[in-house]
Amino acid sequence: MPAYSSGPLRTGVWGTGSYLPDHVVRNQDIAASTGVSPEWIERKTGIIERRYAAAHQATSDLAAEAGRRALEDAGLTAEELGWVIVATTTPDQPQPPTAAIVQQRLGAGRAASFDVNAVCAGFVVALDVAARMLAGDGASRGPALVIGSEVYSRVIDPTDRRTAPLFGDGAGAVVLGPVPAQRGVLGSHSATDSRLLDLIGISAGGSRTPPSAETLARGEHFFRMRGREVRAYVMRELPRAVQALLRDLSVPPDLVRHFIPHQANGAMLGEVLENLGLPRARAHLPVARHGNTGAASVPLALDHAHRSGELSDGDLVLLAGFGGGMTTSAALLAWGL
Repeated sequence: MPAYSSGPLRTGVWGTGSYLPDHVVRNQDIAASTGVSPEWIERKTGIIERRYAAAHQATSDLAAEAGRRALEDAGLTAEELGWVIVATTTPDQPQPPTAAIVQQRLGAGRAASFDVNAVCAGFVVALDVAARMLAGDGASRGPALVIGSEVYSRVIDPTDRRTAPLFGDGAGAVVLGPVPAQRGVLGSHSATDSRLLDLIGISAGGSRTPPSAETLARGEHFFRMRGREVRAYVMRELPRAVQALLRDLSVPPDLVRHFIPHQANGAMLGEVLENLGLPRARAHLPVARHGNTGAASVPLALDHAHRSGELSDGDLVLLAGFGGGMTTSAALLAWGL
């Protein structure tokens, strides 16, 4: 039996779902405001289009729809859920947690609900949290619905060429529950380098810098990112996280069949893939059609791979997120519904 199989049960994926808003925003739609050409955007980011939420839609609306689709795929009703966890950095409001709003909209009255904020690493971190809870006493409550959902279009400066071409809105979800020991979440690895806090963030709107007319005028409620330094971090730390996880689990890299990373930037991901040491893994990169959707991007890509029939029973699937903090998180799954 392989080193990564132990115990009678694991926590694994029962179903997946995703949702993208209807409004398509192509490169030519944002090129003028950012002072670059559509061709420049595609060359630098690998992105052709992204989606923006409608005026009446908030993060919870996108999350609830992705959650409904994941529940349908799993053959469950919302009333059977024990947990609703939402990874987001664009909550509906500072409080209550967006997960509680999603719980209400789904009718998951038995579930305990909370949010996770690890920026673009949020979904993988939330998945790890949920898997650990379900491996212990948390399983008695019932399965977990884990959602990544973002509405970045509300916090992006439309004139900033470092961020406006990259980001879009969307949501992805998984239902987690007990699976046989040969399937499910095999392990995870996370690390945060808080010396790099200033690389990504929104500086105003919290308790340190409360919202005011002055902070709005200075644009301090917009998402900001120091792109070159973020790229350097990802190129250095993502391979380390992947290699550390596989080493801890005693899994040879050539057994990994699928790599599903945070869909940050298609051009950057194309470069880092060469350094991951995953010779037989297929990289799933739907970033061209929905852009960087923050904490939603990993479950969006996972749902696309599942519904396209690209994941086979027993395949090792490596998920990886990275984002502000700076945090990198990776998880290895043995696929099987």
